[in-house]
Amino acid sequence: MDIASEINAAKRDIAGAVVTFLGTVRDDQIEELEIEAYEDASLPEMQRIEDEAIITFNLQTVTIIHRVGTLRVGDNILLIVVSAGHRQEAFAGCEYILERIKQTVPIWKKEVRKDGSIWVEGEYLQE
Repeated sequence: MDIASEINAAKRDIAGAVVTFLGTVRDDQIEELEIEAYEDASLPEMQRIEDEAIITFNLQTVTIIHRVGTLRVGDNILLIVVSAGHRQEAFAGCEYILERIKQTVPIWKKEVRKDGSIWVEGEYLQE
C-alpha cells in the first residue's frame, strides 16, 4: 500500500481537497489481527459504496484499499482517499465510505491476544 502514490493519483485540477483515512492495528493488548473477507460479496459492495459516495458527495476520485490476512500492531488495515471540489464534500464522502464499509461489507476480524483469540463483532454482524 503506497499511500503517497494513492494521494497523488487522487489530485485533480478541479479538486480543491484530498482527504484520507488510514486505519491501523492499534495496541489494545493485541498481538495480531486476522482479517477475512468474502471477496465475491465484499468487492462488489465496496464498489457500490464508492459509486454512491461519488454521486452523493460530488467526489472526483475514490480509492478504497482494505487489507486481509494477518496484521500486526502498527500495520495499515484500511486506506480511503477521496478528492472533491471542496473540503466539506471530501470529508463527508470519506466518512460516509468508512461508515458504510463497517455497516455493509462482509469483513471479519479476529483479535489474537496473549490470553486467546476472539472474533470481533462489528456492525456488519449485528444487522
